[in-house]
Amino acid sequence: MALTRDKKNQLVAELNEALKDAKMTAFAEYKGLSVADLQTLRKEAREAGVSIKVVKNRLVRVAMKDIKALKDTNTDALQGQLVYAFSTEDEVAAAQVLGKFAKTHPAMQLAGAFSGEGEAMDAETVKTLSELPSRDQLIGQIVETLLSPVHAITGGLTNEELEFRTNATN
Repeated sequence: MALTRDKKNQLVAELNEALKDAKMTAFAEYKGLSVADLQTLRKEAREAGVSIKVVKNRLVRVAMKDIKALKDTNTDALQGQLVYAFSTEDEVAAAQVLGKFAKTHPAMQLAGAFSGEGEAMDAETVKTLSELPSRDQLIGQIVETLLSPVHAITGGLTNEELEFRTNATN
């Protein structure tokens, strides 16, 4: 069933909002996935704070032309049946959701992404970004690294105290 002009305008407006607010928009080919697979993807994306849309590439191009940061972005990668993931909170969450899902569903192939600043990324870049730890995980790793000398000192002091008490009782 063909979309009416009003429905297309509504979709373009929704895409415009999603693209304007997104820190990253990643997209992947989903040819061969079942409806149940796409529902699973949407559920996983929601849990990660990412929204998923399946729309015509032409409508995405139209919406991108209305956004200053994206109007000059190369859209050659928008080919075939694509699912779009929009992340408004984390720069790599969209790529991570699609990358994680693609690992368990080989029918999905990462195709590319757009940063919030309008930089086009190829599939290899998106794959690399999808394998990065999340922002919260990176912060945790930094805190752990910064605290490791403190833990080593307190651990050493505790061991010396135990040795001293052991020697004192003997």
